[in-house]
Amino acid sequence: MIRFENVTKRYRGTKRPALSGVDFEVQRGEFVFLVGASGSGKSSCLQLILREESPTSGRVAVLGRDLKSIANRKVPYFRRSIGSVFQDFRLLPSKTVYQNVAFTLQVTGASRGFIQQAVPEALALVGLSGKEKRLPHELSGGEQQRVAIARAIVNRPQIVLADEPTGNLDPGTSVDIMQLLARINAGGTTVVMATHEAAFVDQMQRRVIELRDGEMVRDEVGGGYGDTSNVPRLEPEAIRGAAATAALQTVREVHRETEAAIAEPIPAPAPVEEQRTPAPPTVKPADDPRPPTHQITVPAIDVAELGVADRLGLAERDDEEVGPTS
Repeated sequence: MIRFENVTKRYRGTKRPALSGVDFEVQRGEFVFLVGASGSGKSSCLQLILREESPTSGRVAVLGRDLKSIANRKVPYFRRSIGSVFQDFRLLPSKTVYQNVAFTLQVTGASRGFIQQAVPEALALVGLSGKEKRLPHELSGGEQQRVAIARAIVNRPQIVLADEPTGNLDPGTSVDIMQLLARINAGGTTVVMATHEAAFVDQMQRRVIELRDGEMVRDEVGGGYGDTSNVPRLEPEAIRGAAATAALQTVREVHRETEAAIAEPIPAPAPVEEQRTPAPPTVKPADDPRPPTHQITVPAIDVAELGVADRLGLAERDDEEVGPTS
């Protein structure tokens, strides 16, 4: 169905090839995940399958045909056997749901009768029956992606290519889209999906082809995502120096209060006719509103334990990391 034979792809102006010596074959009815970090070559593989790009060397064959042998004017006819789903939906904003799906058939010259039968069937398959007259801006992100999938399968292609189809969707909606693609695959359609969604890859246990810097490093049936170190995390990371910042701020507040109390002027005592016995200098006058200094306590801070200087970026460092208090 899809075969890469020692495929290398170089783009003009780049030093490193996008693909280097890639070999794999996808059989009819398979569900294959293409995984790897950004820039590993996943999208380049999909572009070669669609004949949007040609290999620099090697051979790409799809549906039994060497793509180099297809004349440019016949490429649109070849693509009728392939449905494409993208991360950004690519719907026509001024056309309704029905019109967006029907447009694919109209440009291929399908009859009105076939369009009237195929479009409702495709919308029913993706769960959008009753929303034929809605415009894209009246739909949720998940519904817009369902329209894109209906458009991709309405002409009943043998292959569906999905490039990060859940990248703009929330987790719950992403699950629905993955279940929909699995259902389409169960009907006999070959699905090749490029994705960063490690959880889905691990759960579905389908075939996994992993790319790294343009080279194929793994081809595993029933595999998982593998290395997730390059997968973006949703959990916020702990802020360095947060505890030390709070402790230092507390110390500064106490010092400010202490200085303000000491600097407060003492009201002059009322004049007296005669003061025979002077008051000892250590006795605070009764009418002195100033709080005694021994009542102000500065909490002891173990700076070494908190590591204030290092964690706040005050110590000498070799790197140029900017901390939260810079």
